[in-house]
Amino acid sequence: MTAQKEITLAIPSKGRLRKPTLRLLARAGVSPLNEHSRALYAPTSIPWIKLVAARASDIPRLVAEGAASLGITGHDFVVESQARVEEVLDLQFGFSRMVLAVPEDSPIRSPSDLTGNVRIATKFPSIASSYLKGRGLKARIVYVSGAAEIAPKLGIADAIIDITSTGLTLRIHGLKIVDEILSSTARLIANPEFLRAEPGLVDEVATALSSVLRARRKKLLMMNVPEEKLREVVKLIPSMGGPTIARVESDPPMWEVYSVISEEEVYQVINAVKAAGARDILVLPIERIVP
Repeated sequence: MTAQKEITLAIPSKGRLRKPTLRLLARAGVSPLNEHSRALYAPTSIPWIKLVAARASDIPRLVAEGAASLGITGHDFVVESQARVEEVLDLQFGFSRMVLAVPEDSPIRSPSDLTGNVRIATKFPSIASSYLKGRGLKARIVYVSGAAEIAPKLGIADAIIDITSTGLTLRIHGLKIVDEILSSTARLIANPEFLRAEPGLVDEVATALSSVLRARRKKLLMMNVPEEKLREVVKLIPSMGGPTIARVESDPPMWEVYSVISEEEVYQVINAVKAAGARDILVLPIERIVP
């Protein structure tokens, strides 16, 4: 019997992506066995999956070099690194935008106002260079490893290129957005050679994670319906592939009906089916959906 190939999955060691990454993995059944929050390496509840923690910005290169088979990091870090990796799955959390921002009183009103004398502070010099080159613009890039938002206040830059989620931090520092460069979410990325050699293993991990994503904001709706009301009730129920119906051994004749519906539909559907004759209505959470 062939031994199971091991997967090393690189995850963020800190920052905005770490907690949602761990929550997603836990819901997918991939929980670290080492509970110490500072552990950089941990086996998981799946014997052939090991976790290694690293800075989110380093993960694309770790995966590209084969130090990790898979990784979870932001799309912005993938683009900035220019690492040769495959984005396998959009994980739908960690949404942010990379923007060009300037002080509120700046004469720069649009990207076309950038000149060779303008200094742009950023932690993303590769993206910044590509942005300027792609638009035929000139400016001087000032690399900073910390918070870029303070750079204009310190007089070391006239503008910044940085990520933002709500824009609140920019506003606090008196900055306004003049252009959006890219949008980003967390992604499952793979080493290209590993993906070609072990597509089945990568698909197993992707399926586990996507099953959790599909279940978000979905509910299982269950009810009993008298036989004479069944046709009317079924017409009122939205579902992924049609409601499931099973006979209930009762007198008078009764049918059990259940369906997966969106969270937003629960209120209206419950009231509609109850008015049509449904009873014993249950609404249950769903952890995973595998098509």
